[in-house]
Amino acid sequence: MNLAIVIVAAAALGLGIILRLAVKQTLQAKRNANLAVAIRPIDIVAFRNLINPAEDEYLRRRLPANRFRKVRRERLRAMAAYVHVTGSNAGVLVRVGEAALASGDARVAGPAQQLVNDALLLRRNTTVAMARIYFALAWPNSTFAAVRVVERYEQLNGAAMLLGRLQNPAMPVRLSAQP
Repeated sequence: MNLAIVIVAAAALGLGIILRLAVKQTLQAKRNANLAVAIRPIDIVAFRNLINPAEDEYLRRRLPANRFRKVRRERLRAMAAYVHVTGSNAGVLVRVGEAALASGDARVAGPAQQLVNDALLLRRNTTVAMARIYFALAWPNSTFAAVRVVERYEQLNGAAMLLGRLQNPAMPVRLSAQP
């Protein structure tokens, strides 16, 4: 009797694993089909304004200390939202680059590898930037700069546009809301 229970439990567990893998493969195929659609463009000008140290200094001079800390925290939360979207877009572009590499097309291999490298570096930078933002949220009078994230994002934008033009000239990849 105990052996029958063990066999039924093992069969149910095996069936569950098989179903999970099948669903995961289906979802992954759907995700890869619409990777370019998953990119959420960001407003680079607004992002640059949020990270501008001169803006923070202007607010520090013009506002009372308690009001400055409140405004600074609001700006840091907005900055965190931009950095989060930037990291998500970088993750999507890693998958776009990997899909381009897997296609075996020799003319896109170089730009695809560059896109993957740039996107991975940006993902690392966004992780560091998020840690710095959370630190600054705790101590709003501290200085913070996410300039490297914006610069890397703009470089990634160029690499993504190049790969997009090579793969499908009719459908450009846009990472920023500006033309």
